[in-house]
Amino acid sequence: MIYDQGTDVSSDVYAPAEVRVALRSGSTDHGSQTPSRAKSYTSASAQRVDIDKFTQKLQSITRLTSTQRCARSIRVALESAGAKVKGHPVAAADWGGTLTKIGYRKINPSFENPKKGDIYIIDRNDSSKYGHIAGYSGSNWVSDYKQSGYAVYRNKNVNYSYYRLDH
Repeated sequence: MIYDQGTDVSSDVYAPAEVRVALRSGSTDHGSQTPSRAKSYTSASAQRVDIDKFTQKLQSITRLTSTQRCARSIRVALESAGAKVKGHPVAAADWGGTLTKIGYRKINPSFENPKKGDIYIIDRNDSSKYGHIAGYSGSNWVSDYKQSGYAVYRNKNVNYSYYRLDH
């Protein structure tokens, strides 16, 4: 399901997100650029998303059943990887625009050959008014639980959107 806020907010208290500011000078290059990580990508909006951190966070999710908070789980994993998702949507089905803003691009579904960091979204449907979102950890599709595959609804007539980080 698949919303990003629970009904019991008292149990969802988190430390403030770490903020990193990069100062750049257009006139002088002092050669002090931070070395890039092999699995980090900088989007067009100058965000750095570390695929390894994203997938590590996904791999830390060990539940075998849904808590109906998939959008929250993917958001937390993206934020742990450096993504800034201020003003993010609540419903999983509405995350496509946010993903493209942080450097993902929509591609044809690639369920037979997923890559680490890929994300799919299922549109709203008869089974879920919020849709669904999940990320590929390198070995499993994970949302708010470790999924047995990408097809989480019995209804075969759901619409998928598939996203991969540009690099």
